[in-house]
Amino acid sequence: MKSRADRLQPAVDQAHERGDQAMQRLAEQQQKLARAQHQLDELKRYRHDYAAGQSGGVSVQALLNRQQFIDRIDQAIAQQVAEVLRQQRHLEHARSHWRDAHAREKALDSVVDRYREAERKAEDRREQADVDERMQHRRPAGPAR
Repeated sequence: MKSRADRLQPAVDQAHERGDQAMQRLAEQQQKLARAQHQLDELKRYRHDYAAGQSGGVSVQALLNRQQFIDRIDQAIAQQVAEVLRQQRHLEHARSHWRDAHAREKALDSVVDRYREAERKAEDRREQADVDERMQHRRPAGPAR
């Protein structure tokens, strides 16, 4: 007959698997956020560099074209800010999911550890009872000659 700890082992293994999967999703989401943030930083740098350049005498049409281009960059920046925020929300969700999976893992590990400790103590008590029983039935040694 399997012990309680042995019967729980499939659930423990499944909890570990889910924890590993949640950790993987968390790492992937962190990478997605880092890429989105990097892209936002690049857009901001490009906008700054573009706006800072070419300040000499240019035609009105060139200035309008330049301003329209900067406006398009600003729109791209706004969209990327929204993407970064979206990725941050996804990251927080993945982090929460990982925390839950990790807590379940630890709880099951703790239960199995308690069961194994209880089983070990019960086995120790059985062994001690066997020794005590043998000692009671042991014939006393006769007088030494």
